[in-house]
Amino acid sequence: MGPDNHKLKWGLIDVIVISLLVGFGIYVFHRIDSVLIYKWDWSVIPGYLFRWDEEANRILPNLLIKGLITTLRISFWALILASFFGVFLGIARTSRRLLPRMIGWVYVEFIRNIPPVPFLFLFYFFISSQVIPHLGLRDGVEDLEPSAKAIVETLFGPSNLIENFFSGVLSLALMAAAYIAEIVRAGIQSIPKGQIEAGKTVGLSPSRIMLYVILPQSIRKVLPPLAGQFITLIKDSSLVALISIQELSFLAMEIAISEQRFFEVWISVGVMYFCICFIFALVFRRLELRWSS
Repeated sequence: MGPDNHKLKWGLIDVIVISLLVGFGIYVFHRIDSVLIYKWDWSVIPGYLFRWDEEANRILPNLLIKGLITTLRISFWALILASFFGVFLGIARTSRRLLPRMIGWVYVEFIRNIPPVPFLFLFYFFISSQVIPHLGLRDGVEDLEPSAKAIVETLFGPSNLIENFFSGVLSLALMAAAYIAEIVRAGIQSIPKGQIEAGKTVGLSPSRIMLYVILPQSIRKVLPPLAGQFITLIKDSSLVALISIQELSFLAMEIAISEQRFFEVWISVGVMYFCICFIFALVFRRLELRWSS
């Protein structure tokens, strides 16, 4: 019987800890209200979530929802690229050949031992800003047919911001790939060598052994840490606000400054991030339970 089948039990310590946490929350709000003499005003938040458009005669998303959509776009594409790079590097880290192992080791150690913010600035100002403008992404999107342009902007955002969008996606993906690579490496090395020998006996090539024997088993084992890394990547997407990408944190900062409603705005943004990450945590949990059965 697995641990999920056991009923949760409440003890005196649980009640005391929860009571202390609730009391601390009440105390913090009391201090904000009494010491800072802060007047709460949540009425500004709904207007930044949705707005009424007179021309379209319907409700449209406003700044916070637009920022949330941009955050989801960045996170989605960064997750895909990070998974691809991470699996490739994880396989390279377990290769018997020296060159792939050295490339994987150098990359992983470099990324893991430099803080995210310096890496973000180094990548953006020294690499991305010099390379991406020459790819002609903005002009390419502008030259598309209206229907094709609408599809591209739905997937990647407005054409005038698409270069910054790709810079943010690449920077997040490259940072997360190093951690995913180590997770994949650990998963591959956890598979018994007898599985590899069994694949050789039936005539499978090394690449087919890795694709059909090793990776499916290792992914099941590393799904929990991968889920944690994916959720961390979603939260780290707020870092791209530092390079002026108009995602949720960037727009929240502008709203908080213009309205002088710092607590209301950032609490609302925190709840939005929590909902996104919690939904992903539930999805990965369901996948973990399904694959473990």
